[in-house]
Amino acid sequence: MPDDAARAWVGLGANLGDARATLAAALDALGRIDATRLLRRSSIYRSAPIDSSGPDYLNAVAELETTLAPHELLARLQAIERAHGRERPYRNAPRTLDLDLLLYGDAVIDTPTLAVPHPRLHERAFVLHPLAELAPGLVVPGRGRVEAQLPGVSDQRIERLSA
Repeated sequence: MPDDAARAWVGLGANLGDARATLAAALDALGRIDATRLLRRSSIYRSAPIDSSGPDYLNAVAELETTLAPHELLARLQAIERAHGRERPYRNAPRTLDLDLLLYGDAVIDTPTLAVPHPRLHERAFVLHPLAELAPGLVVPGRGRVEAQLPGVSDQRIERLSA
């Protein structure tokens, strides 16, 4: 890893259209972001919507290595969302694609446009399970190890679909 590179973790989700194909295309797009390398991706998981309605979501997590600054990486993620028809008509609306910057190294960022670690990461089985698959010992700043967060989401329905 270059000296100025950071390890970033991105959550992927979709519940409209062909969600599986959208996730595959989004993972491909993540691998094509300038100054960024897709290192690994989790299995695909099916989860129930939280605080919203609509069909079940398909979710995954990707591990990236990047020399992009956090806000620049976020802008690239949002461009990929828009390319897949992402609209934001209201909070937690069903979506064609959702890309969340979950972690950026051990950075703690709190700006009007970006919060890292993702503020609800520890409350979401659809983030914690795929993240724990890739890096169970990963430490979330202010929260502790990923695997230690899993009992807090044991009441949320989630199913691992594929490796």
